[in-house]
Amino acid sequence: MADRREDERSRTDRPDAVEVTGDRGLPTLAEVLDSPALAVGAPEVLVGGAALSVPVRWVHVSDSPGVARLLEGGELLLTTASAWPSEPVDLRALVREFVRAGLVGIVIELGAHYRYVPAVVVEAAAGAGLPLIALHREIKFVSVTEEVHRRIIDDQTAALRARDEVRTLFTSLALRGAPADYVVERLAHTLRAPVVLESLAHEVIVAELADADPAVLHDWQERSRRFGDDGDDGRSVVPVEARGIRWATLVALAGPGHPAGRRAVLEQGATALALGRLADPEGEDWARLGRRRLMDALLGGRYGSADEVTALLGAARLDLPGAALFGLAADGATAADVEAAAIELGGRALCGTPRGAGERAEGWMPVLLAVPAPTTFAGGAAERFRARLRGAGRDPRLAVGPRVDGGAGAAAVPRLLDSLEQALDLADVGDLPEGAVHWVVRHPLLRFVSSLRGDHRLLEHSEDLLAPVLAAPPARRRDLLAALGAIVAHPGNRTAAAAAAHVSRSVFYQRLDLAERVLGVDLDDGEVLAALHLALVVHRAHRSPDGPATR
Repeated sequence: MADRREDERSRTDRPDAVEVTGDRGLPTLAEVLDSPALAVGAPEVLVGGAALSVPVRWVHVSDSPGVARLLEGGELLLTTASAWPSEPVDLRALVREFVRAGLVGIVIELGAHYRYVPAVVVEAAAGAGLPLIALHREIKFVSVTEEVHRRIIDDQTAALRARDEVRTLFTSLALRGAPADYVVERLAHTLRAPVVLESLAHEVIVAELADADPAVLHDWQERSRRFGDDGDDGRSVVPVEARGIRWATLVALAGPGHPAGRRAVLEQGATALALGRLADPEGEDWARLGRRRLMDALLGGRYGSADEVTALLGAARLDLPGAALFGLAADGATAADVEAAAIELGGRALCGTPRGAGERAEGWMPVLLAVPAPTTFAGGAAERFRARLRGAGRDPRLAVGPRVDGGAGAAAVPRLLDSLEQALDLADVGDLPEGAVHWVVRHPLLRFVSSLRGDHRLLEHSEDLLAPVLAAPPARRRDLLAALGAIVAHPGNRTAAAAAAHVSRSVFYQRLDLAERVLGVDLDDGEVLAALHLALVVHRAHRSPDGPATR
């Protein structure tokens, strides 16, 4: 029987020790015991417990008591123990040698030498935490080695293939200059788990939740400071760094295993991000990019619930409780200026992509502003905020939506987004002059038009009433529209209206006379002025940049 066990055709040689980074790369001892080739032997676990979860690097077959010197660690030993010593002291010493050699378990087939495993072997193995399994039926050891080794090699091959695919994916992203938010999105998709790119101050730059509960971001900054390195809770943490410079940290939360290894995937993403940073050192700040992406998602309705929005805003350090919140539209200012102005108020601002800006830093920029609840953001405070934005070289203008109390928590989210939409609607509809703060609550007609701007009846009213003016040659059309806009803005005060139109009173009166003849109306009639005012507001809301309104 001993000769059968030592037959060279049945023995296995361990390969050189290799680092296995895949999540499945090596089967556990428990998985090996469940394999069909070993299960037919009716295995009985004499010593096991938590040690059964240890990975098996290779399977070794030997009855020799001197086999320990041939082991490299991580092997499972299959034996009949036919050549083992008989004295208890020698058996204890043999078990100690197996432990020092790094053996992960011993499987003893009963019948050929032992009818039962000696108690001294069981005691020694239990004392050392070395798994010990007895087989009550004879099996083919070669079948076990073939089955387990095939599993190990196949899994390692799959891991190598998966690592190559991941490396190709993220190398391609780096070469294409993919933005940080897209790299994080691909990481979350690949790992099927939430992935967070955070700053060195543990502020969330980009978070891709992969359908996870947004509560994972609750109090992120404080909890992240305690995370440290990879944790038992399943997270993986990898720095984004190159050439001695560290820009950020990637954190993958708990999720399913990946053939390439979760940490290996995360490292490839970190490399892509670092290469992008090196290639474009003057590129957009990642933190600002993440906040802009969040704002664009909120405006696009790409969120699941108010609780999710609250979590995302909190992760971006815009906490709703204890804050007074405003939706703003800013023109003539950069995101950096807006954020700096908010900090001076003791608050925080998130800036989205300017509307109609394309690749230019121009256009009305959506802003969520949070200031301490006792702060009065009105009058002089709002004007000082606007004045702080002049770093862009233009005289900026602001449209300010209604104030929202952040103390309501998630319940405040719909009102906050509505405040932002109202500010943007006022900016789109109002034709607001530069160098001023404009409040939504002070423009009730504009609010009315913006709420019904898609109603075809409003469009028909505007087109029908203004049709004679809109049909005039471009220069005359501009003069008449300016005169009409001034008179409805200053009814009963034609001197102020002329000043608003930037022409002399005589010229202004001539234009009004012409407008009355063209339209066939009396501009001293209050009802006519009200109808014209509504028509002009609707026209401004729907006009093209260089021409009249379109239906």
